[in-house]
Amino acid sequence: MTDTVLAVSGLAKTFRKPFTGKKVEAVRGVTFDVTRGEIFGFLGPNGAGKTTTIKMLTGLIAPTRGTASILGNAAPSPDAMGRVGFLPENPYVYAYLTPREFVTLCGRLSGMGGGALAARVVKVLERLGVAYAMDRAVRTLSKGMLQRVGLAAALVHEPELLILDEPMSGLDPVGRKEVRDLIVEERKAGRTVFFSSHILSDVELLCDRVCILRKGEIVVAGSMGDLLGVSGHRFEVTLRGASAGLLAELTALNVAPLAMGSGTALEVEGDAQLRAVLEKALAAGAHVESVIPKRETLEDVFVRRAM
Repeated sequence: MTDTVLAVSGLAKTFRKPFTGKKVEAVRGVTFDVTRGEIFGFLGPNGAGKTTTIKMLTGLIAPTRGTASILGNAAPSPDAMGRVGFLPENPYVYAYLTPREFVTLCGRLSGMGGGALAARVVKVLERLGVAYAMDRAVRTLSKGMLQRVGLAAALVHEPELLILDEPMSGLDPVGRKEVRDLIVEERKAGRTVFFSSHILSDVELLCDRVCILRKGEIVVAGSMGDLLGVSGHRFEVTLRGASAGLLAELTALNVAPLAMGSGTALEVEGDAQLRAVLEKALAAGAHVESVIPKRETLEDVFVRRAM
């Protein structure tokens, strides 16, 4: 059994604008892989090419060039997609159906049927918190409820790979937490999760690895640990009683104050610079009030590399 669940190589999509025929490169040869049992975050600003890439993986549009495979099968193909649960960014649910009817339809399309399907439909709707409205017409449900119904449809056939495009869209904070918990539960059950999101705090909490797109190209890729580093590379040092002479010496070390007031806050890079700052501060008679290790957040990385 291969450890690579999703493999993408040189995938690209070029559109032509109507009337002018001008080419627009939405995705420019992206290459990445997703391994079994991991949660993989697919990030980027609006227009970066995330949804276009997902549409190519799921067969909604054809790539201009490049290849993709899911669980060793060419993607998209019936063999590959039968093992995938997909939630689009804006799930469309037939307005005249009920959640029970829609999720049952999706189960039948995946080859399920009979009593096992009926029981499974109720189970996933209960899990997504939609069971109390399972027999109401979909048109009466809120956007957040529709998102839950779409998730239930993605889960009904117990897929090996979940592809989720903005799964927290339209959900309140409680709903977001429930979806985060569900994603973790799916990983614990042995499934692999590939999802895009604009909610970077959720990505930072959930993902083992991430890939960040900018203008159709991958600009950052790696594990969360590698991208964010470890605590201790940067420090925030707060001094009390720092004289003008001491501040001048610290400026010579390329250490600039973050804030002034009752205390002076400094951002210090690395252990060597921290040692030099503390030595000078203590020699000048300043009081070291605190030394706080800092680390980069995913938002820092995103803004610096993708915007």
